Amino acid sequence: MAVQTLQDLLSEGVEGRGVLVRSDLNVPLDDNGRITDLGRIIASVPTIKALVEAGAKVVVTAHLGRPKGEPDPKFSLAPVAVQLAELLGRNVQLAGDVVGYDALSRSEGLTDGDVLLLENVRFDPRETSKDDAERAKLAAALVELVGDDGAFVSDGFGVVHRKQASVYDVAKLLPHYAGTLVAAEVEVLAKLTENVERPYAVVLGGSKVSDKLAVIEALAPKVDTLVIGGGMCFTFLAAQGLPVGASLLQEEMIDTCKGLLERYADVIHLPRDIVVANKFAADADSKVVAAHEIPEGWLGLDIGPESVDRFAALLTEARTVFWNGPMGVFEFEKFEAGTRGVAESIVTATGKGAFTVVGGGDSAAAVRALGLPEDGFSHISTGGGASLEYLEGKELPGIAVLED
Repeated sequence: MAVQTLQDLLSEGVEGRGVLVRSDLNVPLDDNGRITDLGRIIASVPTIKALVEAGAKVVVTAHLGRPKGEPDPKFSLAPVAVQLAELLGRNVQLAGDVVGYDALSRSEGLTDGDVLLLENVRFDPRETSKDDAERAKLAAALVELVGDDGAFVSDGFGVVHRKQASVYDVAKLLPHYAGTLVAAEVEVLAKLTENVERPYAVVLGGSKVSDKLAVIEALAPKVDTLVIGGGMCFTFLAAQGLPVGASLLQEEMIDTCKGLLERYADVIHLPRDIVVANKFAADADSKVVAAHEIPEGWLGLDIGPESVDRFAALLTEARTVFWNGPMGVFEFEKFEAGTRGVAESIVTATGKGAFTVVGGGDSAAAVRALGLPEDGFSHISTGGGASLEYLEGKELPGIAVLED
């Protein structure tokens, strides 16, 4: 990646300068608005802290959830500001708007080493607009907050696959740099595409085949093992002519899955047994059945123990592993064993010297929710969608715009 980095900016000197940082603070919240996984906030700290310690006036912009282009208290960054302040060990101001009066007045009052977090940037409809001119106007207003001698640091890897004002357009208006997190993520993902040590195994889960189709087609010809679990496995089982009961099924994808199985029969591995339930609930009745014996009216919520053992045998001998997507509904204790078992086998592979990457999203959340050791993986990504698009070979706008 031929871009300037945070270290280049720090070498130039940032004392007294305004620096706009695009972070990824899109953390999950429970029904009471409490943060359930601090992973992305923790990952954002090193870049912000380095700038603060160098005397910059730091203005952080980020989004949370999917508000519909207008303020929504449910998606306020207020709880994020509290946690960010605690992790930084210093006060973090929260602007009451994105680029309005409060944001501007607070930014003008910043002194060296201060941190200002703008309110959810997606409260402004221009952030995600398809109109280049609309996005450019918001970008210009963001730039105004850091001044003419300001700089832009892109550190939200989870959004670099989006052509949005705070990700793409601001980089065209300010001297731009890749933050610690973005630079590290791209370096890690490059290792999954260049001179990969074999055997190379990929584990894909999650709910929909359509979400992972492009990455399956991109990686299947390149890997030695492609393990498929989660809700998406049922469309593949249906493509083999097997009954899937009331399990999640994308009927429009059955023929596509059939074609993939024909082309990559020696690479794709599907579950041989399934943990099924009579309803989608934590207290559902459950049982383990063979993959070809899912009863009518029952739905699969996890892979079974035989599948875990079989997948583990493949993964523990791999030298490179990429994992994206849980094997089941790990949020329910009854249906966490598949995800835990596969994750533990990847930890074992890491211990044997393999290079292992957790591809963000629900997989990263599962690692923390299940109490698995984060240092049991070579890298845990903060950007599920961005990771997948990088491995698909797509250009990521937020990375491309940083290249000089």
